[in-house]
Amino acid sequence: MSVLVVGISHQTAPVGLLERLALDSDRAGKLAQSVGGTEHVAEALVVATCNRVEVYADVDRFHGSVEDVSELLSSAAGGARADVIPHLYVHYDDAAIAHLFAVASGLDSMVVGESQILGQVRAALQRGQEQGSVGPVLNGAFQQALRVGKRGHAETGIDQAGPSAVTAALDRLAELGVDAKSTTAMVVGAGAMAGLAVAQLSRRGAAQVVVVNRTPQRAERLAASVRGRAADLRDLAAELAAADLVVSCTGATGVVVSAEDVAAALSARSPERPLGIVDLALPHDVDPIVTKHPAVRHVGLAALATELADGETAEDVADVRRIVGEEVAAYVGARGAARVTPTVVALRSMATEVVDAELGRLLARLPDLDDEARAEVELAVRRVAGKLLHAPTTRVKELTGQPAGMSYAEVLAELFSLPSGTVEAVTQPEGAP
Repeated sequence: MSVLVVGISHQTAPVGLLERLALDSDRAGKLAQSVGGTEHVAEALVVATCNRVEVYADVDRFHGSVEDVSELLSSAAGGARADVIPHLYVHYDDAAIAHLFAVASGLDSMVVGESQILGQVRAALQRGQEQGSVGPVLNGAFQQALRVGKRGHAETGIDQAGPSAVTAALDRLAELGVDAKSTTAMVVGAGAMAGLAVAQLSRRGAAQVVVVNRTPQRAERLAASVRGRAADLRDLAAELAAADLVVSCTGATGVVVSAEDVAAALSARSPERPLGIVDLALPHDVDPIVTKHPAVRHVGLAALATELADGETAEDVADVRRIVGEEVAAYVGARGAARVTPTVVALRSMATEVVDAELGRLLARLPDLDDEARAEVELAVRRVAGKLLHAPTTRVKELTGQPAGMSYAEVLAELFSLPSGTVEAVTQPEGAP
């Protein structure tokens, strides 16, 4: 079995297509279950964020699995297969592990180095564990990915390699003439991104922060963290009229801030007083029509995607890439050793059985040997067998993990005619059927 990744992200697809593929937790879980139900997949989970959807699977066949997963991703986008397939990327086996570690480290994020992806990877793993679509292979890979991501942030300055999406958006909005300082700022949503927005607005000196959300309790908790005020989503239009700056990041599947609401808000204010709008949602929260209004200063993810790469700090990014490379090599080596160990154990077990049988026959023919001679004969035979096995078993451990078509473990099993069930038998825990 090997790990397969089939995904789509801001690196390969336009924002419009990513919006069609935006999955909430329930839909991501259902996609993982659908993938797990295909012929060649043993385990599956889905990492779904505002700028990526990736399916991770433990598979026994590459081609059939890629076709099945690609088809399911196309269906999730609700469009023609031909519209989605060209934007997919595929990683397999060691390359899949390398991609996962890079994603968890923030190297593949729209904002390089952002740490929010760690929480999203953790949430994907927990969802897979709860619904039973994850087994030992993906669980081990994702647990290690989380450790790699934490190491990258702890040992380097990758956190400063690029500002958060919220920070970058507010910086861009300030350049367009709407600074957060002394404003009435409204945040639509109460999730992780909204929390970052509320914190940033408070840090930048917003006079008042209003959190608007469908669930009042969540809005109240978030607003209280900065001594702000909460409001119900049904009052969005009225709150919008009083706001100088809006950050929307709900994760809803439809428009939240409508063109009608924005038009009404603008009509009630001076033409010289612009309205700043930051839309950090995928799919977008704000009706695109409002971006054409002369009094609106708009910043969205599509614009940020082309600007944020310039904020990378090359040295920190290089350090994290080095860490990822080290961790991938260590993971692949450990996995290879685990795979070859049953073969080596099976080989030595077979050798022991052969030596015992031959010694039994030999000593039965030499009944007059004294105990000392018997011990010398037995020791000599076992030493010969041990020396014969030492080189191939040591070499197979050294070479394991290197690409060679048939694995060295398989070659060893074939050369020594190990019965097909012998290797599997030594992998079973004691007492297993």
